Amino acid sequence: MLKRLAPIELGRGVHLHVIKTDKFKTNLIRVYLQRPLEKEEVTKNALLTMVLPRGTERFTTSMAVSKELENLYGASLSSDVSKKGERNIIQFALQLANDKYLEEKGVFEKGLSILNEIIHKPHLQEGKFHTQYVEQEKDNLKERIEGRINDKMSYALDRCIEEMCSDEKFSLYEYGNVEDLKKISAESLYEHYQYIIGTSKVDIFVVGDMDEATVENMVRQHLNFVSGDKLSVEREEILRSPADVKKVEDKMDVSQGKLTLGYRTNLPYESELYHPLVVFSNILGGGPNSKLFRNIREKESLCYYIFSRIEKFKSLMMISSGIEFDKYDKTVELVGKQLEEMKNGGFTTEDIESAKNSIITSMRSMTDTPSMMADFYYTQVVSNNPDSLDEMIDKVRKVTKEAIIASSKQIELDTIYFLRDQKEGR
Repeated sequence: MLKRLAPIELGRGVHLHVIKTDKFKTNLIRVYLQRPLEKEEVTKNALLTMVLPRGTERFTTSMAVSKELENLYGASLSSDVSKKGERNIIQFALQLANDKYLEEKGVFEKGLSILNEIIHKPHLQEGKFHTQYVEQEKDNLKERIEGRINDKMSYALDRCIEEMCSDEKFSLYEYGNVEDLKKISAESLYEHYQYIIGTSKVDIFVVGDMDEATVENMVRQHLNFVSGDKLSVEREEILRSPADVKKVEDKMDVSQGKLTLGYRTNLPYESELYHPLVVFSNILGGGPNSKLFRNIREKESLCYYIFSRIEKFKSLMMISSGIEFDKYDKTVELVGKQLEEMKNGGFTTEDIESAKNSIITSMRSMTDTPSMMADFYYTQVVSNNPDSLDEMIDKVRKVTKEAIIASSKQIELDTIYFLRDQKEGR
């Protein structure tokens, strides 16, 4: 049984969402702080999620924090940043055993107190963050930022978006950049922390088999966010018609070319054509039954992998593939042909049903873990969408061929990005 209850306002800009389910033997507390995606703070936000778990007023070291979590039957703490369109999301989560399955009671309440300390009562040194902790985590974050080149497929997707949206906030990497990281001190990071903790919209999700009134009472007692005016995040600009197709090439020591094509769909997620657009993308490049896979990978043997995906909040469609360096022109040509064929209705009822089934299976998998469930419903909150999972599935089922074709009419190629070997010429 899964029941998503109406949000509870704990204060201005602070909301509690209880997702009652008996599917898991654990309870999840997940806290989301919503920030605008800005160059001035994106690196600091990422660093904060690494520094805050290092210690609190009571538990001043990582080891002390870990020991306290171990005492709560191996509770699991995590923190991270993500990007939802041009929103930078700071998140903290604590997953712990449900009291129903324990002889000891009060584990949830103790977990809330620890999470509150992590977020609101950091370990300080002379009125600022502990300098050693900040410097160590700066090194770790630098390694993470520089290490993104190790996953060439993701790196090529990121680079295509950076070039495509070069004058838009969406181009920013959610973990920031090394140059800005160098400028951050323990003092400046603590000042930033004090600013965002009071000005960010807060959504607290609790996923588990617990009574709503009990959850609300405990959260009000133990998780103390300040009520007040919060920073609003503007809706992303999505309507763009590229004058020319931008072509970008990077060279690196790679054995396989990474080709990414970025398209503007010019279709907001609020549109009734959004679900048809998702079906369009799935038919085009959603898996082994897709047009791109069957025709470009299997029939023409031009690529090692190829797929299409929709970037919901920014209304982009990205096509990514791994190819031999000399197959660039032919692959770009055939992707374009497949796209135009689909825009003209060149797909079957079987294609539609296969895509719908694939999408619905993927949507249902969002209830497989408490974390995925919380993130799905938080995405609904951010996009102002009241639909339940079943209601969204029903909308996918009702998508027609005419709507799929209509959803594709404004899709335009914006950027072609190619990552190739530095020794090769073309």
